[in-house]
Amino acid sequence: MTDNVKLSVADVRDLAMAAMRGRGFGEAEATATVEALLAAEHDGLPSHGLSRLPFYLDQAASGKVDASAVPRVETEGAVVRVDAAYGLAFPAVEQGLKAGYQCAAQLGMAAVSIAHSHHFGVAGASVEAAARQGYLALAFSNAPSAMAPWGGKRPLFGTNPIAFACPRREDDPLLIDLSLSKVARGKVMMAKLQGKPIPEGWALDIDGQATTDPEDALAGSMVPAGDAKGAALALMVELLTAGLTGSNFGFQASSFFDAEGKPPGIAQLILLIDPQRFSSGFVEHAESLFAAMLEQPGVRIPGERRFQLRREGDGQITLSTSLVAALESHAVAS
Repeated sequence: MTDNVKLSVADVRDLAMAAMRGRGFGEAEATATVEALLAAEHDGLPSHGLSRLPFYLDQAASGKVDASAVPRVETEGAVVRVDAAYGLAFPAVEQGLKAGYQCAAQLGMAAVSIAHSHHFGVAGASVEAAARQGYLALAFSNAPSAMAPWGGKRPLFGTNPIAFACPRREDDPLLIDLSLSKVARGKVMMAKLQGKPIPEGWALDIDGQATTDPEDALAGSMVPAGDAKGAALALMVELLTAGLTGSNFGFQASSFFDAEGKPPGIAQLILLIDPQRFSSGFVEHAESLFAAMLEQPGVRIPGERRFQLRREGDGQITLSTSLVAALESHAVAS
């Protein structure tokens, strides 16, 4: 049984920042990463939270992630091109969005592409931030291969998350955040770390048979959401991300979960749309749809559960003692 400890958010932030400094990350890059991981914890998404940090740090130690990388941003019309330079994705996303907001404010739309990137974290975080600035936003990321094309057995596509957010008149944004596998692969990794089985229907083993063993699942293939439809959407995301940027497709990318080999070098695309350029009454019109949805018992606006968990937070984060020890070991690294 795993022992856990509760720490204040401030203490967790200090520990995580010290670990990133210990592995040579710059202050801005470390801050963007740590804040993104803390936000995932606040939203009840620990599979994309601090549990990811030791993987990043081990990869920085081995050179699979370039801790000294600083994102490079260039803008041409409505296109913002960001080179993450084989560093972590979070600072590249942060810098890309800043430039994207400027483009969208001027032109009504912006496309932010991020090349040579890494794990995207919670895809909904970037589109939520954009919606709070008044934009409709779509985000896509590819990932190391974890799903076979429909009818096949060998993984070629990543689980390739898609996220969408829509601003609202007074409430939190509508937020849709989903993996194109039936569940995010991070949940399988969490089950492996905890020594627990996974539910049947999540994944297939290397022979294409259903499995509840997380190790067999990680060696095999995730089941796409919607079966053939999910596999087709995963192909679409590969082309919109790695295809547009010349980055690695899922089958070319190394794992997010070990420190061996070359950088994953995957990609993201974030689309920003100013709805006021299309219709001055967009927000009010959208609210009529949301109101019609909420007239039906049991219906909620996507994203509400995440925001509720965030509001109910007690200012503490529960981490395993092994995770705390791992972070402490990196904090004293030279």
